[in-house]
Amino acid sequence: QVQLVESGGGLVQAGGSLRLSCAASGRTLSRYATAWFRQVRGKEREFVAAISWTGITNYADSVKGRFTISRDNAKNTVYLQMNSLKPEDTAVYYCAAAEYGSGRQTRAYEYNYWGQGTQVTVSS
Repeated sequence: QVQLVESGGGLVQAGGSLRLSCAASGRTLSRYATAWFRQVRGKEREFVAAISWTGITNYADSVKGRFTISRDNAKNTVYLQMNSLKPEDTAVYYCAAAEYGSGRQTRAYEYNYWGQGTQVTVSS
């Protein structure tokens, strides 16, 4: 019942930063685990980061220390702050949600609500 709309993607030079946003409507996100995945054309969707409904975060090794997932309950919005971007971070980024999720869910099928995706391109 929750709808997710992503924004904030774009083109950035290697070493730069972007912040992605995922605005939720229909339901509040306070009882949901929320996550970010990314997908390169022709490849499977890859886990990036997640935050449980209690606020516990989890990151893929490839982005740990560079990306930060957060949630603003007042705005009902999930964010992904991406720093020190690398060309290999180039992908379509998707937000996802699962009711009462632990934040340890790292597979796409464990989430039942998805945004439309936003393109992130990192130039070398």
